[in-house]
Amino acid sequence: MEAARRTITRGVQRRGRLWLRIFPHTPVTKKPTEVRMGKGKGAVSYYGFFTQPGRIIFELDGVLKELARQALDLGSEKLACRTKFILHNTFLLET
Repeated sequence: MEAARRTITRGVQRRGRLWLRIFPHTPVTKKPTEVRMGKGKGAVSYYGFFTQPGRIIFELDGVLKELARQALDLGSEKLACRTKFILHNTFLLET
């Protein structure tokens, strides 16, 4: 998630606004390697999120349509799910 956000921000050259529409609030725990069974739950390893198909993850405003598509395509390569580019005419600048 953070890698995709950084890639999109670099792709639009820090112009416009980027909104994250989801927040990773689900803790994922993991026990260290070579630890015996039992003795409770492991420490929090990272935070994740569950999403439904059709959920908007990133939203861009104030950049050209071609630049937004290129930046979001680069960011989608960092995610582990299929993505789709949706255009709303009032959000992006027309050339």
